[in-house]
Amino acid sequence: MNAVASRAFDIIVASAAALVLALPMLVIACAIWLEGGRPILFSQARLGKGGQPFRMYKFRKFAATCGTEGCPLTMAKDGRMTPVGRVLAATKLDELPQLWNVLRGDMAIIGPRPESLAFADCFQNGFEQVLEHKPGLLGPSQILFRNEGSLYPPDMDPTRFYRDVLFPTKARLDLAYFPHHSVVGDIGWLMRGVLAVFGWVPSQAVPAQRTGRPGVAETREATKSEGAAQ
Repeated sequence: MNAVASRAFDIIVASAAALVLALPMLVIACAIWLEGGRPILFSQARLGKGGQPFRMYKFRKFAATCGTEGCPLTMAKDGRMTPVGRVLAATKLDELPQLWNVLRGDMAIIGPRPESLAFADCFQNGFEQVLEHKPGLLGPSQILFRNEGSLYPPDMDPTRFYRDVLFPTKARLDLAYFPHHSVVGDIGWLMRGVLAVFGWVPSQAVPAQRTGRPGVAETREATKSEGAAQ
């Protein structure tokens, strides 16, 4: 019954959001096209439930001339981003096409971050349990790490920092919530996600930026948020 209720929640919220946001999405699509032409959307293979890959969609933030090579992460001042792309990254409006992924059943409204195949090897030593849950458009790790791009230390390889520090921290946040998630808890995270779009971000885990080793000092506020959401 909980699975049926969760799927109904996903369909209702995604359908309503698609209707309400249809005009803003059309404006975004026009802005991207006027700035740099096609493609309007960016698609990439991501890991879904059970580790099965699926095609995830976003509005394109990088220049159309950018290929698939380069860093798989987006930094705070990533030179590949266009002016429109910077606005989309700051507001997270580039994620709106994933409403289609939710309607298709690839994703849920609330779920763990869908990782790219470049970080598939991170799901081990207990973290593979994250893949037992359908990835989401929103969730504890997405909201608490809304400004993730600003956390990368300049003197460390970003992919190493992500693997050693950020990924384990976000995976622990997801594992603390999703084994016990409910529709009521999902509504709470949905409200947090809406507030985050308007600039409100709850206190998040603070990584040990210099060591490059696993291990993060999580704030008391983030822990409280996890407990309240359960």
